[in-house]
Amino acid sequence: MTETPDLDPEDRKIVTLARSARARNGVPEGAAVRDETGRTYVAGTVALDSLRLSALRTAVAMAVASGAKSLEAAAVVTEAEAASEEDRAAVRDLGGPGTPVLVAGPDGTVRARVSAG
Repeated sequence: MTETPDLDPEDRKIVTLARSARARNGVPEGAAVRDETGRTYVAGTVALDSLRLSALRTAVAMAVASGAKSLEAAAVVTEAEAASEEDRAAVRDLGGPGTPVLVAGPDGTVRARVSAG
């Protein structure tokens, strides 16, 4: 259960989906993004010898590959204290600089809410 009671239900949903992806796949990060139509895209870290992508960049790529034109919000569940500049840039490329990026710990508690810009 996501432990951030003041979070909008749609934002709570993407944090929960990101947390589930991380746990289910046993990866360092889980992420979810919501597009302009309300569809969600969920991903975990990709760590192959020939391809390395953070969970958030993978989720953005999945949204683009599925035809999303914009993003409303993004969430990443990670041990890190903040979303990397590369992750925020991917969100910004599709959603714009004002797109919120939620950073939550493994327990689902949102530690930061920053803009992609």
